[in-house]
This record gives sequence, C-alpha cells and structure tokens, in this order.
Amino acid sequence: MGLIVQKFGGSSVANTEKLEMVGGHIRKEVENGNQVVVVVSAQGKTTDRLIAEESEITKNPVKREHDVLVSTGEQITISKLAILLNKMGQKAVSLTGWQVPIVTNSEHTNSRIRYIDNHKIHEYLSAGNVVIVAGFQGIDENGDITTLGRGGSDTTAVALAANLKADRCDIFTDVDGVYSSDPRMVENVMKLDTISYDEMLELSSMGAKVLHNRCVEIGKKYGVPIYVKSTFEKDSIGTLVADKEPFEDLVISGVTKDDYISRITVVGLENKIGRTYQLFKLLAENLINVDVIVQSFGEHITKDIAFTVKMNDLGKTLEILEENKESLKIEQVLHCENLSKVSIIGLGIANKPGVASDMFEALYENNINMHMISTSEIKISVLVNSNEADMAVRAIHGKFFGK
Repeated sequence: MGLIVQKFGGSSVANTEKLEMVGGHIRKEVENGNQVVVVVSAQGKTTDRLIAEESEITKNPVKREHDVLVSTGEQITISKLAILLNKMGQKAVSLTGWQVPIVTNSEHTNSRIRYIDNHKIHEYLSAGNVVIVAGFQGIDENGDITTLGRGGSDTTAVALAANLKADRCDIFTDVDGVYSSDPRMVENVMKLDTISYDEMLELSSMGAKVLHNRCVEIGKKYGVPIYVKSTFEKDSIGTLVADKEPFEDLVISGVTKDDYISRITVVGLENKIGRTYQLFKLLAENLINVDVIVQSFGEHITKDIAFTVKMNDLGKTLEILEENKESLKIEQVLHCENLSKVSIIGLGIANKPGVASDMFEALYENNINMHMISTSEIKISVLVNSNEADMAVRAIHGKFFGK
C-alpha cells in the first residue's frame, strides 16, 4: 500500500461537476490500493471574491482578520468534497489547516510552515478514510489562523507529502504538464516528460504559473517526486519534477517571462567599501525585493548600480532612495517602467557554448532591444520592453525548439 498526496486547484474544483471529476481521480488511487491525502484550494474565484468584498469595507484590513476571511474558501471546498466522496461510498473526512494542525510562524498573509503534526491524519487514514486538507492555511502558536500567500495550496500539498513520506505528490491543474513555454502565447510548445527541481524552481520564479516556487523548494529539499497533471484528462501522465541529469540534446527546458518589472539606476554612488551594502540593506529593511543587479566597474570616485524591482514596489523604492540620497552619497536616481524579464532555463546551458549568442540573435532578428542581462549556470535573463515581451518569447522559443 502506498501513500499519495493529491492537490486540486481552484479551477479543478470550481463546481459540482468538476468536484465529481476530482472524486474520480481520488477513487482511482484508492482502488489501486493507496492511501490518499487530498489538498484543495478555494473553488474558482472564491478568494478573489472575498478580497473584493473585503475591499468594500477597507483597503487596509488588519492582516489577522484578512487571514480569517480568506481561509474560509478552502473550508467550503473540503466539506463539499468530503460530502461527495461519502455519497460515492468512499469514507472521507475534512480537516482545516488548524485541525491538522499545520503550525506556521505568525507572518500573516505570507506565513511559513514550522511543523506539521500528522498523528490525526494517520489515524483517519488507518480507519480507511481519504483525508481532505484545506490548502493555503495553518495556525500559529498563538492559535491565530494564518495563510501561506497566494498559491500556497501547492506548498501545503508538497509539505504534507514530505512530512508523511508519501510516494509522490500529484498537482492537478487545468494543463496536462509543464511546457517549454506558455501554450497560450507560443505555438508548437513541447510538453516535458521530466524537469529538474532547479529548472522548475527557476521557471516558477521567472513567471511560469504552473507551480508555486516554495513548493518546489520543499520538494527538492525532501526529495518528493511531484507530478503536474491535468484534472480534465482521464489518463494524464503529466510532467515529473524530480532530480535528473541533463539530456545531451535538450539545451534548455523552457522560455518564460515575468511582467511588471521596473529598473532603477543609482548614478554616482560613492565608490567606498560598504556603500553597496548600505544601499541594499536599506532596501531589505523596507521589505523591497531586488532581483537583477548590475554594477559598473568600481575604478573611479563613483560607480553606478542598476537593479530591478516589481512595479508595485517602484514608488516606495524611489521614495526611500530620495530620502537617503545624502547619507548614501548618491548623485541621481533614474528609473524605467513597463519592462518584462524574458528568461531561458535549462541544465544544458552551462555546458553548451553559444546559448547566449543564439538567444541574443533571436532578439536581434526581431529588432528587440535588451535593457539588462543576467546569467547563472541554468538561466539567462534579459529585460525588454513589456510591449515586445510576447514577441521575444516566441522568437527565442522558435530559435531553440523550432518554429
């Protein structure tokens, strides 16, 4: 007998008809002799609706109460699914995050899991139940409800799989696996049979919406095999996310983009030991997440540093820098809005000469200008104008995967 964790997202549980399809996937695993733990999201756009209703009251709610409100969506789903399975003749029991309990820190709206007490889950499984757990939520040591941030149900599922030492974690969604790019944007995309944790983590961080990056981190740390499958295809094989060696003939695994990026250039920063540290320490203290960083050669009295932040952090970042221009010895702060980060990701990048050249050639052939470049062993990213980002993704994908 194996133990399988299955996770179903909002589109997979949006109505009763889709819940019945979910029930079919669960029963299939039970009939195969497996114990099953299910993690679900709120139905459809329930969370968005709750947030919209909240905003009718205030745009700045107390975070503790916000978590109490938005966690109710998953509670509705777990109870409906448990009712459905019991009607089908399959014993099932629902558990909220705090009934498990999944214990988190106290950072409301974006909490981190500290530990999971799995005794209750094992008791219900031993009694022949399918255990249905509300995703996205937990409880802190003060007894307050917390949430894990948007996309947190993926994190709940993989964390439970790691804690329960499950054979695998199946993430069911509305696509049948991980593709070389977004099928809605690019024609002739290739579905990947397997992708490494590192590649999937980069894809998730760079804008791919298939998996939440925190769940991939947990999967890698604890060696949890993760399958991305389609809820709506009966025999979906999906894509396996696990450790793997790079294929000789597959240089890159995917092309993705991340929108709503802004570039900030700090001009004339005093070229003195510690100034760069002071700059980024100040941003970190104000919870500004910085991504790509490029510094000019520090051979003169001053140096320039360019870095990127999300558009929703731009105003706050500019305000902080202007307020601290004198103390940091900054001459000028410039910024550029409406940029997108286009990236290629693949284990083969480090060992294949000419990958960057091919990427840049694709952009040149389509007259697309690059504002910044960032590289790592498995990733090359460029900043382009947002209105050219889709064209850039298609051009680069065509270069590596064919038209």
